Amino acid sequence: MISTYLKKISLASLMAIALTSCINDLDREPFYDVTANVVYKTPAGYKQALAKVYGSFATTGNQGPAGQGDLGGIDEGTSDFLRLFWNAQQLPTDESITAWNGDAGLQDFHLMNWSSDNPFLKGLYNRSYYQITVANEFIRESTDQKLSSRGISGNDATEIKYQAAEARFLRAYQYWVLVDLFGNVPFVDENSAIGADLPIQKDRIALFNYVESELKAVEGLLKDPRTNEYGRADKAAAWALLARLYLNAEVYTGTAKYAEAAVYAKKVIDAGYSLIPKYKNLFVADNNVAAKNEIILSINYDGAKTQGYGGTTFLVNGSVGGAMDKTKSGTSAGWGGHRTTKNLPLQFPTPLNSPDTRAMFVENDGMEINSIITFTQGYASIKFKNLRADGSDSPNMNLGFSDTDFPLFRLGEMYLIVAEVAVRAGNQSEALAAVNTLRARAYESSTAGKLTSINLQEVLNERSRELYWEGFRRTDLIRFNQFVEGSYLWPWKGGASAGASVQDFRKLYPIPSSDVTANPNITQNKGY
Repeated sequence: MISTYLKKISLASLMAIALTSCINDLDREPFYDVTANVVYKTPAGYKQALAKVYGSFATTGNQGPAGQGDLGGIDEGTSDFLRLFWNAQQLPTDESITAWNGDAGLQDFHLMNWSSDNPFLKGLYNRSYYQITVANEFIRESTDQKLSSRGISGNDATEIKYQAAEARFLRAYQYWVLVDLFGNVPFVDENSAIGADLPIQKDRIALFNYVESELKAVEGLLKDPRTNEYGRADKAAAWALLARLYLNAEVYTGTAKYAEAAVYAKKVIDAGYSLIPKYKNLFVADNNVAAKNEIILSINYDGAKTQGYGGTTFLVNGSVGGAMDKTKSGTSAGWGGHRTTKNLPLQFPTPLNSPDTRAMFVENDGMEINSIITFTQGYASIKFKNLRADGSDSPNMNLGFSDTDFPLFRLGEMYLIVAEVAVRAGNQSEALAAVNTLRARAYESSTAGKLTSINLQEVLNERSRELYWEGFRRTDLIRFNQFVEGSYLWPWKGGASAGASVQDFRKLYPIPSSDVTANPNITQNKGY
């Protein structure tokens, strides 16, 4: 439970699992018997501590795949941020379904009957607060007074100020996750005393305003676009999150801010990024090289140094099973978990041999799913691979763990935001230009996939073709009023084989019951 968890957590326990190498490879060594004045004594110590803030995206504990997990109350193998976030954003939608039925609560996502005791929702909620907590600690130790007391000045102090702005960005990102999925949640920042009063719950509008204000505040404090280390946030990352936040503002607050979304998306587009020639290379083991011109911010994985059962290992291995050739995904392990409902491949012409190169599916026993727990029913997706761009194996000797980085923000999303806002404003030409830019890359032709007209439904369809399995679909369907409604169905939506509508309150997840019980300041979301 987060309220109890925040009381128990201390600087020493956080820094005992701090990372000691550069953020690029997330190589980890633990600190022991440390205090703030030891950890933050030098500029190098600050960078080690910042690596923990980033590392809480990609790692789950201090001993590789299992051992000394960061979170209690959840199996460490399932406690990775991306795995938890992906389950919550993808499994209740038309894009994804899982065959696994041994993990209590997992099938609840696609059946859309989750409760406030769902262990995966509790894990995601606590994982977000864990990163908020480590970010708060870094920010607290990076004030001018703290730096001066440690004799840190000049260029070193300037660099630490950039790092503090990055920690504020990462905290804002996690509050966006909480706003999007849970709505009204407890609030803690660097001024909240750990172990003192229980956190106060803020409503969704207040938290939206907080995230917006934080991103605007750090916008001028972060490094310029493309001048930071790969895998670290810069101004473009803040612009990209603002664009995403504003795109969904009407859902979050009741007030639309589409024009603002387009402004910030265009700032990213004009910041020097470019679409890479091959769509598939966004999701390969060396995408840190092959796709660095398009990826704005990524969660970085290294199959030798960030071994775990989440992240892109979860996406690669979980998508392979049955008679599939594992080597085509660059893995030695097939878990037989994720595949698609027929609605996703049917977005593409001839999905198994499509002129649209974004269609990356394996047939198995066909599109139809008569049994949710039979992996071979429903097309599998091999979008994420542990192969390099040239098709060769990852240099990592253990191919059971992925080297593929996960793009949290990339340029393609920004073009789609521009397109959606343009359609909503009645500007067909701008919308078509943005979408056809992506389709030209997808079809590897300026004419073959070109659209001549577009509407909002086609924008939603194009978002699925471009962004499937990247953690957008639940949010998109809610914005387009197609998530809980009966106007759009997919196999097993709401527990019915042909699909069924569900209650409106399912647009928000419940706050974990354990936190509601432990903190009298928290009111549960409606319907739970």
